[in-house]
Amino acid sequence: MRIDIITVLPEMFESPLGCSILKRAQNKGLAQIVVHNLRDFTTNKHRKVDDYPFGGDAGMVIQVEPVDRCIAHLKAQRKYDEVIFTAPDGELFNQRMANDLSLAGNIIILCGHYKGIDYRIREHLITREISIGDYVLTGGEIPAIIIADAIVRLIPGAIGDEQSALSDSFQDNLLEPPVYTRPAEYNGWRVPDILLSGHQARIDEWQHEQALERTRLRRPDLLK
Repeated sequence: MRIDIITVLPEMFESPLGCSILKRAQNKGLAQIVVHNLRDFTTNKHRKVDDYPFGGDAGMVIQVEPVDRCIAHLKAQRKYDEVIFTAPDGELFNQRMANDLSLAGNIIILCGHYKGIDYRIREHLITREISIGDYVLTGGEIPAIIIADAIVRLIPGAIGDEQSALSDSFQDNLLEPPVYTRPAEYNGWRVPDILLSGHQARIDEWQHEQALERTRLRRPDLLK
C-alpha cells in the first residue's frame, strides 16, 4: 500500500511516521507513506498556496491550482483508489471504513488548512471526504495521521499478532472486553478467576459477555 499525503506542514509528520507500527510497516515494505509539500507545486514565486476568499469572509483559503498540480503529478505515476480530503463535514471515520481502506492499493490524503480549501477541489478532485469528529482542528494533518495509522495497522504483517487487530474494539460493533496481565494479584486487586482457569471456551464466552455489557453501557448506539 502507498499513502501520499499532501500538506502545507510536512514537518508535522516526521515523528508520527518515524516510530512504532507505522515505522515498522514501512521498514518491512508493507506500506509506503510519502509526504508532499503543497508549496512545491505552486507557481507563485513566494511559494504562496492560499488567498483571500471571495465574498469578504475572514481567513485564507487554499487555492485550487497547486492542489490540482500536485494530484495530477501523482496520478501521472500510478493509479489511486481514493483521493481523500480531511474535512469536518465529511463522513465520520470508523473501524469499518479503516478496514475498507486497508484493502486499497494507493490513496491520497489532502490535508486542509487555514479557512479551508477552494470548493472546486472538493467538487472535481476529491473522491471521499472524511471527518474524525464533530470539532474543528487547525488543519487536517492530525486527522491524516490518525487515518493512516488506523489503516496501516490492519495490513497483514504490520503488527506482530494479526489476531490482536481482529479483536480490537469496533471490529464487530462491540467494545473490547477487559484485558489483564501478570501479576494475577496486586495490592489485593485480583484478575477474574475465569481468565486463570485455562478453559478457553469459557474464557471466550466470558469475554464476549463482557464486550456486550461494556458496549451496552458505554456505546449502546453500536448495538443498533
